[in-house]
Amino acid sequence: MILTGIALLIALFFAMNIGASGTAAAMGAAYGGGAVKNKRIAVILVAFAALAGAVVGGEAVVKTLGNGLINNAVTVELSIIILASACLTLFYANLVGIPLSTSEVTVGSVVGVGVAYQSLVISKVISIVAIWIILPFVAFILAFLLAKLTPHLERWLHKTGKPVLVRRILVIFLIGAGCYEAFSAGMNNVANAVGPLVAAGILNTTTGIWLGGIFVGLGAILLGGKVLETNGKKITKLSLINGSFVSMTSGTLVIIASMFGIPVPLTQATTMAIFGVGIADHGKKLWDNNVVKKIVKVWIISPLSSLVVSYSLTQLFILNNYYALVVVIAVFIITISFFGFKKLHHHPTMGDGI
Repeated sequence: MILTGIALLIALFFAMNIGASGTAAAMGAAYGGGAVKNKRIAVILVAFAALAGAVVGGEAVVKTLGNGLINNAVTVELSIIILASACLTLFYANLVGIPLSTSEVTVGSVVGVGVAYQSLVISKVISIVAIWIILPFVAFILAFLLAKLTPHLERWLHKTGKPVLVRRILVIFLIGAGCYEAFSAGMNNVANAVGPLVAAGILNTTTGIWLGGIFVGLGAILLGGKVLETNGKKITKLSLINGSFVSMTSGTLVIIASMFGIPVPLTQATTMAIFGVGIADHGKKLWDNNVVKKIVKVWIISPLSSLVVSYSLTQLFILNNYYALVVVIAVFIITISFFGFKKLHHHPTMGDGI
């Protein structure tokens, strides 16, 4: 009973953090562009849209994260390890300022348990990783093509001679696009928090989705203001039309993935969509800001970090295999040392005279 309570608390805490980060950012374009001027209204819209997305279409991803990646049954203890690994990884990442994907971190945690038990469904894992690689670049291409239409749309709208009415329509469309993106986040990301609980039999699917959706919404309302502010300021240069294109592109791709039960990184899709719009507007010089390199690093770090944590915790607390844990710690120390030596080698004070 105590373990069940611990698993539930971790899951709900995780759900609130999901709502505070990626889900709240869905309204960033509308808030940053002035379509929604009140921050509280923006996060409330996000909360209801995310809950609706979870209830309408979250079941398929819940099943994937519950029992679609590993063959062995998920116990209460394993659900705690999966959720704790994802939470710990995200918490550490927040401390050091590394942006991680909640979907990738959760999948990595599940895979870590599967590796420890040697019970991975390899074909499913490979298909998910392939989608992760493809999705951001599809978002980039679609947003780029849509942004090329923006000048033509703006000229056509200008010819109507009703600028006030046109702006009002575009504002409504952008708010709708933000809600649409939050809806897609609810479909995909709520499963990260409740999938392991459903697999362990702690909650049934319907209860898990409703509870997870409510706490994702609460997280957006109570903790999402700062993320919304940051995200909004970063993308205020987007026009109302381009902001709508970004949200519609990333939201549609995530909804399609959710229908097939595939957990995907909404943040990376949105970032690449913004990047596609930027390239369409400003040309190839935007490649110099290393966005693609950052996305690739996040894609690699997110699942591998949580995989290592969940694998280690499973070996230590479930399988009582201390030898495997020693190997993991040794590899970790070697990796840290390698990067330390690399930084030392490139230290600016170490010139030829030293």
